[in-house]
Amino acid sequence: MQGLFFEPDTGVRMVIRGLVVLIGFWTAWRAGKAAAENWSNYPLVVVYTFLLAWVMQFLHHALFNGPMLSAFFYVIDFVLLLVFSTVGFRYRRTNQMVNNYYWLYEKTSAFSWKDKH
Repeated sequence: MQGLFFEPDTGVRMVIRGLVVLIGFWTAWRAGKAAAENWSNYPLVVVYTFLLAWVMQFLHHALFNGPMLSAFFYVIDFVLLLVFSTVGFRYRRTNQMVNNYYWLYEKTSAFSWKDKH
């Protein structure tokens, strides 16, 4: 994700960069979903995302010669990945609540529920 908008890449390198970004976003979604499936609390999602952002920093360093220890790019990676992991967590938790406790809750959106009474 770092340098994605600043470096003019072409060809195969750009395709690989795009795949790395998509795999990172997909992994964040799955991490959030996994935490929800185990009935874990949201802080665990933040911990998973913290570790995943570090892995993404390493991948950008190893594959694209990006900086390994850059707080600026780490925060960008962390925030973007946290968005995807939060969405995965909330989507799965909403489905759990309305399916497992159908007599208590009804879905109000893909990410929230409310009491039936």
